[in-house]
Formats: sequence, C-alpha cells, structure tokens
Amino acid sequence: MTSETTETSARAQRCVIVVDRALPAGKAANAAAVLALTIGQRHPALVGEPLVDASGVAHPGLIPVGIAVLAASQDELATIRGKALAADCDVVAFPEQGQQTTDYAAFRDAVATVATDALRYVGVALIGDRKPVSKAVANLGLLK
Repeated sequence: MTSETTETSARAQRCVIVVDRALPAGKAANAAAVLALTIGQRHPALVGEPLVDASGVAHPGLIPVGIAVLAASQDELATIRGKALAADCDVVAFPEQGQQTTDYAAFRDAVATVATDALRYVGVALIGDRKPVSKAVANLGLLK
C-alpha cells in the first residue's frame, strides 16, 4: 500500500472512542489507551507516516485523522455499540471486567460468564465511514 493510498484510506475513515463519563480520570485514560492500542493493531492504515524533525530524527507516525474521545453514560455505551455494529462499523468494546483485574486470563474468564447483551462497558471505539460513525455518536460531548 502506498503512502497516498494509506492517507486516502485514513481520511475516508472516522475513529472515535467513547468512555464512561462516570469513570475517574485514571480509569478513563486507561480505557481510552486500551481501546486505542487495539485500534492500531486492527487498522494499521490509520497510522501515519513517520514524523521527521528538523534534526532528521524520525518519530513513529501518529493517526492523521485524530481520535475524538467522547463521554457517555455506561448505559449509552451498549446502545452506541449496537448502532455502530448495525451500521457495519468496526467496534472495539472494553468490558468493565477488564478494570477489575490485572490478570488477562481472569479477565477472559470473567467475560466468558456474561452473555453479550448483559455486558457492561467502560468504553467503546468505533471505526468506519464518517457518516455512520458520526450518527452513532451524535450529541455526545468530549470527555472532560
């Protein structure tokens, strides 16, 4: 994939992270970071070309389209997830069990005991065409 193709592909996409507004700042930052890491893995085309400073030192590329970090209630997160999935967006969801342990195996085991429609989320990320992503997060404000 050429640089131009990568940039065009990234511009055609919108990437949004929505975090539970009731989380304390540290847990909200953790939720956004966990979701962003998975976005980068799933959508490498969203990572821009390396940044080269005036000294010629290259720095890793960052996302050229930006990532809005919005806030919603925990109840709204599941609804947003459902709307985005129905609109054929890629969705990365972070179940609340992930912030209840530092043991990934325990996290997986805890999620395995909860049906999909009963999962509660601390955050969700939406990646897709601008219109459906924007529609799924309409009227949400930035995380403060």
